[in-house]
Amino acid sequence: MRLAVFASGSGSNFQAIVEATRDGRLAGAEVALVVCDRPGAYVLERAGRLGIECFVFDPRQYPDKAAFETEIVQQLQARDISFVVLAGYMRLVGPVLLAAYEGKMINLHPSLLPAFMGKDAIRQAYEYGVKLTGVTIHFVDAGLDTGPIIAQRAVTVEEADTLETLTARIHAVEHQLLVEVLKDVVAGRVRMEGRMVRRL
Repeated sequence: MRLAVFASGSGSNFQAIVEATRDGRLAGAEVALVVCDRPGAYVLERAGRLGIECFVFDPRQYPDKAAFETEIVQQLQARDISFVVLAGYMRLVGPVLLAAYEGKMINLHPSLLPAFMGKDAIRQAYEYGVKLTGVTIHFVDAGLDTGPIIAQRAVTVEEADTLETLTARIHAVEHQLLVEVLKDVVAGRVRMEGRMVRRL
């Protein structure tokens, strides 16, 4: 299975996926492309070190979302991408990309959805004072973090936690859960039935 990973920032989850494909934990998958909407993002440096091709674009250079998503789809199809992973991609997916990869695109979100949707979810949860937060992986739909949930894992907020320590522990869980879910995807063990997702 040829994967594309979309990222806007540091790309630690991208690196976790690549390492899993190369050390045998995620057999049968290959990260073939990174898609990044922020020229200069650290994920591009990671991709260069790992020898992964990148498609980098600046949304401001396009007339609208449909225009840059049309080019993204062309880039994906040219490389025979069969599945898309949004891992820190900070843009809402539009109709063009969704039409091409609906049911074949997942998103990683650092909260227990539907709590703390949108940007800066770890900070949202921390400042709200919750005692339990976590990580969600879900299929992508037209909404903001609203797609059918595949997997969730809780992270306890400790009394001594700072935003930085909580963020680090959530990222560690992200790396693990994302690889576990992708193993099931590659093996054909993930089934979506309406809003219900079953891992067989």
